[in-house]
Order: sequence, then structure tokens, then C-alpha cells
Amino acid sequence: MHVEREILLPTTPGEAWGVLVDWERQADWMLDADRVDVVSDHREGVGVRLAVKTRLFGIPAFTEPMEVTVWEPPWRLQIAHGSVVEGGGVWELDEVDGGTRFRWSEDIALRVPLVGELVGELAARAYRPVMGMLMARAQRSLRAHVIAIGPVRSSRR
Repeated sequence: MHVEREILLPTTPGEAWGVLVDWERQADWMLDADRVDVVSDHREGVGVRLAVKTRLFGIPAFTEPMEVTVWEPPWRLQIAHGSVVEGGGVWELDEVDGGTRFRWSEDIALRVPLVGELVGELAARAYRPVMGMLMARAQRSLRAHVIAIGPVRSSRR
């Protein structure tokens, strides 16, 4: 299943990148994430491992392990999912007039234990519009978050 959304963020790619990889603050704008914890010994680069406590329909549901597989600041980040959700997500940042275009795509499958691959595929197809809505809502929340914090003047670029 492929889902892709994009939004314009009124900030530079470096500042947007800093907000995106502020791992523990992702739950502030990614509303289906209840909590994000770094579980690797490093916080930047390929191999960063995360434990994301995920909500389904507002209810804490499961903790999803994720791992960074591509790290190209401030332009591209790729994450591999590793539990009920398998596959990967990509965040791409492009400098454009007025700020940064943030493109988020997910290519995933749902692993549904004990019921087979076909049921997982059917569940993924049914969940696709919900996932697209959650991604769009998260991007709008991220944009509001970026506006609220204003320009970041730090070494994180």
C-alpha cells in the first residue's frame, strides 16, 4: 500500500529537519503517536532505533519498532517499520519559494497474525484512506507547530 502527502512548511529545510528529528517531540504533532523513544545508543544517522507507542482511533494500541535506514540531512530520511506494520516511510524536504515542501510517503503492509496474507492486504486497503487522513492531519499539525515555535536559531541544521 502506498500513501503520499505533502505540505508547505514556512521555514528552511534545516529548521524543518531539526523539528522532524526531535524524536521525543514528534508526538506533539504526529497525533497517532502516543510517545516516541530513542532506544539506540545514538540519536542521529543510519541505525537510530525508535520505539513508537501508537494509537488507533485514539486508543493506545501497540509499540512499533522503527529504524532509520537513510539519513541525508536536511533533505531525506527513511525509516523501516518492524512489527504489525512492515515496510518503510520516507520524508523528503525541498526548498521552495515560501519555505520547505515536506513530502511524506509510506509503502507498507499490515501483518495480521494468524489470518494470512490476504486478510492483511484487505486490511491495508481498508486502512489506506485512514492512513492518508492521519498523515495529512499530522502534516497540518506539524505546520502549526513550526509556526508556533518560530525560527529556530540553533546549531541543529
